[in-house]
Amino acid sequence: MVYLSTFAISKKKMRSPHIYPYNVFRTKEIYPFVFAPITIIYGNNGSGKSTLLNIIARKAGIKGCETYVYGQGYIDKFVRECSFDMGEDESGKGVSIPKDSLYIKSEDILFEIKKIQQEEALERGYVFELMKQKGINKEAAEKSFVSHGNSFYSRKEIMQFAQEKYSNGETAMQLLMDAFMPDQLYLLDEPEVSLSPENQVKLAEEINKMARFLGCQFIIATHSPFMLGTLQAKIYNLDCECMEEAQWYELEHIRYFYEFFEKHRHLFRKDII
Repeated sequence: MVYLSTFAISKKKMRSPHIYPYNVFRTKEIYPFVFAPITIIYGNNGSGKSTLLNIIARKAGIKGCETYVYGQGYIDKFVRECSFDMGEDESGKGVSIPKDSLYIKSEDILFEIKKIQQEEALERGYVFELMKQKGINKEAAEKSFVSHGNSFYSRKEIMQFAQEKYSNGETAMQLLMDAFMPDQLYLLDEPEVSLSPENQVKLAEEINKMARFLGCQFIIATHSPFMLGTLQAKIYNLDCECMEEAQWYELEHIRYFYEFFEKHRHLFRKDII
């Protein structure tokens, strides 16, 4: 499903070359982005991937967009100068952006992981204090903690997993899977952070399924070779002046990986002594 069909960023130039976000796209040739059920925004650090996603989220009113303390006036001006078109359903009727659509950033996931870690530490501290003050064993202290209906325990119960049991990568994967719902639009900024290569591929495969069978649309900023090579996506290369479409195997990061492993090919071949 395509909810957001096209997006055109502002073509206006500011006299100063340092005003954000005008400076990010100052040297680019501006053409509308035409979105597919899965679209990847690719580019090196500083290419404008995250800026573009946040501008889309702000313009389209998608939950999770960032606010800024400095330069808010220029950002709002830039966003007003952008435009977008909505998609159509199978009957040709225009659609709207689903109300539960989300913009999820890598730092959002890391923040949630940090909160879980803090809650675990607070629980352990609470249990230790009960053991010390009441002279009871750990099992009794944990039962007392649960019986008080502590909010930290309730959150863990809802999450259905604990940081002690899972790694940061597994926790990040679970958080993403829990966030996804059918018939929604998701903007994802580097969702591969904390994920192993295997889990990056698993996440990409789940995204493919949700786009194909569950009516979701994804716009994803990434330079992960595993995500790029697995997602069935249209790719825009922000490293190019005209931000043109590209195939995943043509991208700079992918070529770098290829050349690196090609250089060390002999280390992987068992038939060479």
